[in-house]
Amino acid sequence: MKLQDVIDEIKIKILACGILESDLNDAQLKSIVQLAIRELERYWDETTRVTVPFASCIDLKGFDHLSIVKVYRAAALGGGVQDINVMSDPLVAQQYTLYSNIGTMYNLQDAIYNFAAWNTMTQIRNTMGTELRFDEDRHNEKLYIHQGSSSSRITIEYIPKINSVEDIKSPYWQDNLVKLSIAWAKIIYGRLKTSWKQTNTLWENNGQALLDEGNEELKELQTMLAQNDSLCAPLD
Repeated sequence: MKLQDVIDEIKIKILACGILESDLNDAQLKSIVQLAIRELERYWDETTRVTVPFASCIDLKGFDHLSIVKVYRAAALGGGVQDINVMSDPLVAQQYTLYSNIGTMYNLQDAIYNFAAWNTMTQIRNTMGTELRFDEDRHNEKLYIHQGSSSSRITIEYIPKINSVEDIKSPYWQDNLVKLSIAWAKIIYGRLKTSWKQTNTLWENNGQALLDEGNEELKELQTMLAQNDSLCAPLD
């Protein structure tokens, strides 16, 4: 999604595809979208990851982010599954005894038990990249890691800052950005149209209706986003 896509949708839903006359030009609508992005950042919890060389103190200058969520070892403590030789699989090894003179059903059953234990161990080995304890100093732009790492690199999971519409990749957050932009456009446009009142006219503008509509939509969106904040899978 691009900025112009959001602006076009505002025009479609408020100005009937631009047919209705508006006091807001594209530059002003762009400012409204930026306002909606600023609002969305309060609830934005979509994370991304970056792997960097390990250090007990990492300089965060130039690292554009809202917050750091977790820090991981880049390599698991016990090594990964890829480090395990296939020939160490007990079920594979059992094939060489099953068809020999010493092969018995007891040996096969024993191998199955061994395989279950071995399979559990490989899963543990592949998921032991435990989190590291850390503190982030926002004022001095430093990340302090309080544990050593078995790897020369670590992975930082963080919430990136939204600098533009193009930074938002998830359809869920794109949809909420559009909704927030439309709500704020209604509020601002409604305030413009209600900043003065005409008397002795045969018609009335819809400024108050737009203002009320926008405020109600914004309130509902804020409530929904606050309730879904920090969930792994946001509720729609």
